[in-house]
Amino acid sequence: MKTLRIRGLRALLWLIGHLPLALAQSLGRVVGLCLWAARDRTRKVTERSLTLAYPDMPEAERRTLARDSLRETGKLIAEIPIMWESPVPRCLGLIREFEGQHLLDEARAEGRGVVLIVPHLGNWELLGLYYSTRFSMAALYSPPKMAEMEDYMSKVRGRGGSELVRADRKGVLRLFSILREGGVVGILPDQVPDASGGTYAPFFGIDVLTMKLVSRLVQKTGARAVVTYCERLPGARGFRLVADEADPRLYAEDTETSVAALNASVESVVRRIPEQYQWEYKRFRKQPSGKPNPYRDL
Repeated sequence: MKTLRIRGLRALLWLIGHLPLALAQSLGRVVGLCLWAARDRTRKVTERSLTLAYPDMPEAERRTLARDSLRETGKLIAEIPIMWESPVPRCLGLIREFEGQHLLDEARAEGRGVVLIVPHLGNWELLGLYYSTRFSMAALYSPPKMAEMEDYMSKVRGRGGSELVRADRKGVLRLFSILREGGVVGILPDQVPDASGGTYAPFFGIDVLTMKLVSRLVQKTGARAVVTYCERLPGARGFRLVADEADPRLYAEDTETSVAALNASVESVVRRIPEQYQWEYKRFRKQPSGKPNPYRDL
């Protein structure tokens, strides 16, 4: 039964992956609006996350933002098969603009490694594919919940040349090695880490458990940190890739200061296009001792 389910999922990914972008996004928009209309846990988490992040926003405006967020998440769901199943040239052709490329060029000219800080903003699958075709790059990943899909996901994500390393001790050591050699690594910075790998730092004014890995990579290797995202353009026109300087405090020797700067860097870009951020993820669930999980009652 499980094998049949995997085969069915692969077939669905292949089918959607060969749709025109406009049609896939239209399909995704319907999925997002269904999530909104269902009033289920996904919508409740989104609304709670936005209430925490934007407590002073008028309720009607925040409600609209929540609906738009689910709609954009639906589009992302429909776009991912394209990024996994379509030929690489087709995917890269969807990028219409690249703002900030000089930051990477400068770092490469200096012989420095680069840590790409990649929030769950816009389409991070396309972003990873683009960078992997331009640089000697490695990306840290956590195995999927469906273990049978790990080989497939590693294959499609690595077809641009990226080296995929698991989020374990061996994988982290590999990232340090790549950066010391002047390579590029990609990190998703807004995932909740294990307690041993994180510390508390403000994100949208709320202290949340945040990874220390980015700070350690920068401190130990002298790499340059660049925050980057792939913005979805309106009207199915494609995407705009953006690279920006990280908060300069990220280079501080003090880990607490550096981790706070990591969150500030992510928050800065999220505020530009908040509807394209993955508010459906329970980013605020791990708070300092004594404070309850704000999603517990959902």
